[in-house]
Amino acid sequence: MSVARVGLVVHEGRPEALAAARVVRDWCDTHDVRCTDIDVWRRGEQRHGAQEELDAAGDPDLIVTLGGDGTFLRGARLAAQNDALVLGVDLGRVGFLTEVPVQDVRLALDAVHEERVTAEHRMLLAMRASCPLELPEDMEALTRYGRGPLLPPPCVRPECKTGGGWGIALDATALNDVVLEKLTRDHQVSVGVYLAGRLLAAYSADALMVATPTGSTAYSFAAGGPVISPRAEALVFTPVAPHMAFNRSVVAAPDEPIALRLLERSGLAAVSLDGQLRGVLRPGEWIGVYAAPRPLRAVRLGPTDFYGRLRERMRLTDAPAAAADGEAAPLWPLSTPAPPDLEHLSLPPLRTDAYPLR
Repeated sequence: MSVARVGLVVHEGRPEALAAARVVRDWCDTHDVRCTDIDVWRRGEQRHGAQEELDAAGDPDLIVTLGGDGTFLRGARLAAQNDALVLGVDLGRVGFLTEVPVQDVRLALDAVHEERVTAEHRMLLAMRASCPLELPEDMEALTRYGRGPLLPPPCVRPECKTGGGWGIALDATALNDVVLEKLTRDHQVSVGVYLAGRLLAAYSADALMVATPTGSTAYSFAAGGPVISPRAEALVFTPVAPHMAFNRSVVAAPDEPIALRLLERSGLAAVSLDGQLRGVLRPGEWIGVYAAPRPLRAVRLGPTDFYGRLRERMRLTDAPAAAADGEAAPLWPLSTPAPPDLEHLSLPPLRTDAYPLR
């Protein structure tokens, strides 16, 4: 795609991110491309909704994030709003989302501008609710952890001011997960969980989450959920510290919505999207989570080696047994084209030594 407008999301606490931002701005100046910093906040200021950020930036067609997975999620929130491409530049430590080493940011922008990239589609989550989400006035003071101010509650989509028994549609998406969690340490949340319109069970737990395959390596993984290929389409429901024998995840099809209704005797519950608190539910209120009709489009410079990254980031080769047993050989030889019965499968490319930007 020919880039006309760039939105830049920077982890301002990292000097290398600030240096990379200067490279991006210089590249934009050279190519006569408008570049605007977005999702910028300072202490005491309010953060803005996605559409307000995009309007101020002139509706960018490419969003570049400079940081780790948290910074990428900030950019994904904005890119999902107007179907922009998002390019993640890697300055993190254990992330799975970012694509490009920081030293290659200029080469990556050249590749995007010259259409030498592909767009990988990542499933997003959308939401309905029984009522608009709100935040209590003192919530900011209760939840500040040095990560900046809260995002505003999601707006109701204009075409869905009233939804009857179906609830109202919220103008918000999540790339990793939607989480319903307790607000105070001494009160768990009591929640009725519905899959595809049928009651599954009532849970008393610290939290309940619905994750995408992308989010399966984030909070869902820490809570004991399965690791799922980001190429798959599924919704992963996982309870966190439930007070019941059935504590397993349930993997639902992408067209099977998951609803969470706060029961009468439950405490208040916080609703978080991709780790950002966006509202509070009271007993009797509910949220419905389902696959968004439109995926996120992430820039990919070559084939994605998700399982190689999983092995590296989770240090799976450090197990004593693996070291004792020696190096594992490939399951199939990869120096020749795949035989006919394997041609339909997704397998690593024949050459793994060639980096696409060099």
